[in-house]
Amino acid sequence: MPIPDVVPFYGSVKDQLIAEIREFGHAVTGIYVGRQALVLTTTGARSGEPRVSPLAYSMDDGRYVVTASRGGSPRHPSWYLNLVANPIVTIEVDGQAIRARAIVAAGRERERLWNQHIALHPGIGAYRDMTSREIPVVVLEPIR
Repeated sequence: MPIPDVVPFYGSVKDQLIAEIREFGHAVTGIYVGRQALVLTTTGARSGEPRVSPLAYSMDDGRYVVTASRGGSPRHPSWYLNLVANPIVTIEVDGQAIRARAIVAAGRERERLWNQHIALHPGIGAYRDMTSREIPVVVLEPIR
């Protein structure tokens, strides 16, 4: 089976991607080059500590959209569990830190946002076939 063009990041690769997004507003090395990427900071559901994750995103009417794909894993990513427990998050995008409220999309809106997101990031679409769970689509709505 071919490896999808978007994979989860761990350790130093994750740290490098976060540093690149923070410094340049996007990835400059690796498979995230040319993709819209942001840094998401959640509050740990159990620890209460800040947790940082790099994610591909798409836009929908001024809102940021991310998917909790975890590379097609049967389990949700930790960042998703964190924002379900604590929906106020911070995103870093284009050199700005933005407080946002995380809302898990459902029904027709979820499907519309999923299709819009995978049109921009097609590798993520392959993850649907790799897991039996429904991959959550999360809207990050800036708090004004």
